[in-house]
Amino acid sequence: MDWGSPEFVIGIIAVSYGAWIINNWIRAKHGYELEDEWGGKSTPKADNAETKRLKAENAELNSKLDHMQDRMIVLEKIVTDKGYGLADEIEALRDVPSKSDAGIPLNLNTKEKQS
Repeated sequence: MDWGSPEFVIGIIAVSYGAWIINNWIRAKHGYELEDEWGGKSTPKADNAETKRLKAENAELNSKLDHMQDRMIVLEKIVTDKGYGLADEIEALRDVPSKSDAGIPLNLNTKEKQS
């Protein structure tokens, strides 16, 4: 390998440039100041009113979601409880004969004249 060859020098420059890009990408991802090409720092934009409003709305929606998940857990416990046999209770009531037939009979065979 020739250490002074143009391919080696271009390879070193390419690796350095790639490392600089990856470094800035990681810094931007985590909110740190970015480096410019001369080694200076450029600060990210401060949060404006819209960003603050969206963050507050996001926090509110997350709290509502947590509350709804808690309610869902309670409902799941009620439904899956072994004492929860609503269908069985309804069927048991149908089997019990009533002492008096207090219902109003429906005459489905007769037709009323319309005025």
